[in-house]
Order: sequence, then C-alpha cells, then structure tokens
Amino acid sequence: MISEAIPSLIHAVPLTVPTDDSWITFDVNSLAQNFWSSTFDGLTFGAIYALVALGYTLVYGVLNLINFAHSEVFIVGCYGVFFTLSGLNFGPSAPHLPFWAIVGNLLLALVVAVIASALTAVVVERVAYKPLRRRKAPRLAFLITAIGVSFAIQYLIYWWRGPSPEPALTMFRPTPIFDVFGTIIDSQQLVIIIAAVILMVATDQFIRKSKTGRGIRAVAQDPDTATLMGVNKEKIILTTFVIGGVLAGAAALFYVMKIPSGVQYNGGFILGVKAFAAAVLGGIGNVRGALLGGLLIGLIGNYGQVLLGSSQWTDVVAFLVLVLVLVVRPDGILGSSLGKSKA
Repeated sequence: MISEAIPSLIHAVPLTVPTDDSWITFDVNSLAQNFWSSTFDGLTFGAIYALVALGYTLVYGVLNLINFAHSEVFIVGCYGVFFTLSGLNFGPSAPHLPFWAIVGNLLLALVVAVIASALTAVVVERVAYKPLRRRKAPRLAFLITAIGVSFAIQYLIYWWRGPSPEPALTMFRPTPIFDVFGTIIDSQQLVIIIAAVILMVATDQFIRKSKTGRGIRAVAQDPDTATLMGVNKEKIILTTFVIGGVLAGAAALFYVMKIPSGVQYNGGFILGVKAFAAAVLGGIGNVRGALLGGLLIGLIGNYGQVLLGSSQWTDVVAFLVLVLVLVVRPDGILGSSLGKSKA
C-alpha cells in the first residue's frame, strides 16, 4: 500500500541532521511519527486558504487586479462569526447543546459571516475600484488603492475593537471519527475539509456551467467583445466580488472553528498572504488552481514546521516552495486563466 509505504520510506532517511543553531532542527523521525496528523491538519488549513484564494483568483481573472483588500473582507466575516456566536452565549468552553442546536447556531453564524463579507466586498468594489475604472486609471493606481483600502479597513477595526484579539470561542468539542495508522481524525477536521471542498466544487461548477459563470469567463477572456455580445460587464464584476466575499465568509467560520482566538483587527493579513500565495502557486486566475494551491500550501507548511522543529518555519517553507515552483512554472502549476476555462 502506498499510504503504508510513505512513513516507512521516511524512516529510511537519516533521522536528525544537527546544525549550529539549536533552534533549527532537521528531524525526519519527527515527520515520520507525525506524518498523518500533519497531513490532515495541513489539509484543514489548506482548505481554508483555498476558499480565500478563490476570491483572489476570481477577481484577478476578471479584472487582472490583485485585490489586496480581500484579506480584510475575510476578517470582517470572522467578526461576523464572533458577534453572532457571542450573542448565542458561546464562550471559551464548548456549549452543552444538542447536536441539531449546534448545527443551527453554526449555520446562523455562517449566514451572518457570508453577508458581512459579501457586503464588505461590494463596498470595496463600488467605493474604491469602480471610480478608477470609470476614469480608466492605470493598473498601478488599482494596486495602490487595494493596499490603501486594506490598511483603512484594518485600522477602522483597530479603532473600533482595539489591538487585542477577541475572546476565544469554541463551537463544539471535536470527537474522534476514525483513525489512520494510529492518527485520530476528529469531527472538526472532517467538517472543515468536507464543507470547504463542497463549496469549492460548487463554485467551479457554477463558473463552468451557469449563465452567470459563462459571463464571468467571457469578461475574463475579452471584456469588450463580451459587452458587444450583451454581457453586462459591471454586473459581472460586482457578482465576482460577491462570490469572493461569500467564500471568504465561509472560510471565516472555519477559521474561527480551527483557531478560536484568531479574531483580531490584523488577523486576516498573514492568512491573506498565504491565500494569495496559494492562488499564485496553483495558477492565478484558475479556479481549480486555487483549490490545489491552497491544499499544497497547507500541507507544505505543516510538513515544514514538523521537519524543522518550530511553527515559525511554516510560512518560510511554504513560500520557499512557491518560489521554486514559479521558477520552473511562472504561470503556476495549472497555469491557464479563467478566461480560457472550458465549459
């Protein structure tokens, strides 16, 4: 079995390579022992990155614009989750509620987060980007505006809520579901991975098969010709931002589920950078590339921190691999743009 052979192959490598700096290790034995737990944890984080990456890749596919404010669209959704669950008396400890009551509360938090993130995305597009399009501003103006909007939203939240993270919220107690070679896979991991994959597949099918999806691909391929063919370009652009906001709101629920104390004014920045890296790794403008890139960034980062002995290496290893891949394939792993997607 391939799955059984992987840890055995890792065990065959020399166990530890000492270095001069005590805070750097190269412990292959640790990676072998924690391979499956690192894999499923990496897939969990990767699923969250992929949902946020879809927002970057859709906007880039349609506008050739990197929406650096998308990380703040995501963090607004996190605050929507926090305030909803706080109002429902969730706290640091998991509530003692029936299963269906917890599901209902989480669905309510999901709806609030999706609405909050989608509305934020709409406001960003209408206030910041649409006026620039009307004036036919150069692409650099869009980039600077995106960065400015990102900081503006961050510090509005800072002024409102302060610099400290919000109190931790635990949605439910993870329960063991099954084990893989001695590694317990719990309900939290399965909920995040399965729900995120369903959302990503649904988005991919929507883009490929729906009338609106065909409009998005037409505008991505040639906006002027699409307009001549009766496609409302402004409506398509707004729809693209809304879809990105909806996915970011869903990612916000899963993020707070995974990191109960992660709601903070600048909490979306690092995750947004990782999601952007995931979009680039898979192929910026490619919907399936965002899924692949997100999962790979999650896996590579987790393997790296276990192998090198510290969580501070998570981002370093992930971005190093990103650079190496782009040297070989500058367009990313899958490469093709949204406008070239087949129906």
